[in-house]
Amino acid sequence: MPRVLVRRPSPRLAEGELTHLERQSVDPDLALAQWSGYVAALAARGWDVEEVEPADEHADGVFVEDAVVSFGHLAVLTSPGTDSRRGEVATVEPVIERLGYDIRRIELPGTLDGGDVLKVGSTVYVGRGGRTNAEGIRQLSQFVAPLGFRVVTVPVSRVLHLKSGVTALPDGTVIGYEPLVDDPTVYPEFLAVPEEHGTAVVVLDENSVLMSADAPRTAELLAARGLEVVTVPISEFEKLEGCVTCLSVRLRD
Repeated sequence: MPRVLVRRPSPRLAEGELTHLERQSVDPDLALAQWSGYVAALAARGWDVEEVEPADEHADGVFVEDAVVSFGHLAVLTSPGTDSRRGEVATVEPVIERLGYDIRRIELPGTLDGGDVLKVGSTVYVGRGGRTNAEGIRQLSQFVAPLGFRVVTVPVSRVLHLKSGVTALPDGTVIGYEPLVDDPTVYPEFLAVPEEHGTAVVVLDENSVLMSADAPRTAELLAARGLEVVTVPISEFEKLEGCVTCLSVRLRD
């Protein structure tokens, strides 16, 4: 059974870091309800949900994807690109250790956020932008090259993280909202989607994906390609530059 890590939102969620968006009012009760619905959707599709200990002192702690990236049985603990998020990694590490993963760590001056890492087959696209630097990418490449992965650096300047702008469908096609993608030609197969919040999908299995409820035309587009599309509302996290991928870490041995 595939496993997924999640962490409930902090009561301080509204204080989270922002880079490209203006700050809006965030409803913490609605955020918790939306997070619970997101977790329930994953569990309903057969994912074994592992809840990481709350980190209420970290406003962005719910975006657990940024703390660790998995490659089979290897887990790479990240080095967040903003000081306020560095403590999040230490709270995720005990769970990774307990689950028995081989652990590597990105060390300063290298920085890398998990949201900048997109795996498509044996290719690992890593966004270099405000949160991930060249040294962080070099260290990641050193860890994963022996496992047969090839790291490709791509520019990120229009969104917070690479996976805020592009993600991949089960068949490896990369999707994105073109105004937010620095260079679509990087990807061998690229499909433009019609909505900003349609850029991010979580692959549930070979035939289905989970995505934001705020992108109905994109959902129709993906359904027309033969995919089953599960939608969940995540408006309170989208206000903080979050998306469906940010809220979990999918672990597959």
